[in-house]
Amino acid sequence: MPLERFNPEGLAQPGGYHHVVKDGNTIYVAGQVSRDKEGKTVGVGDAAAQAEQIFSNVQEALEAAGSDMNHIKKLNVFMTHREDIPAYRVARGKFISDDALPVSTLILCAGLADPDFRMEIEVIASVS
Repeated sequence: MPLERFNPEGLAQPGGYHHVVKDGNTIYVAGQVSRDKEGKTVGVGDAAAQAEQIFSNVQEALEAAGSDMNHIKKLNVFMTHREDIPAYRVARGKFISDDALPVSTLILCAGLADPDFRMEIEVIASVS
């Protein structure tokens, strides 16, 4: 089965990479940031708004690949501000039920591609 690489219509169109790679029943979603489908940054300075936009983007990517938030196997979170962890957890709880929480890594880092981004989230999931 060949790899499928694509950019869902509901996400801002990137340059130089694909948002989603599907390899059989495994889905890899590139790091999602708080950009809406027009490419505008949502929630500058607002961790809660950014986290919600990011999880919405992840959901869009997974659904476009035939999956959903309950099939995430691995969650990698990159965050620039430690104080944003509670807001991240609240947003995560709105999109992923406690009984479907995946393995997870959260890394505090000095910065992301755009200084307005407070977090970035990438996932590995399976087809639902």
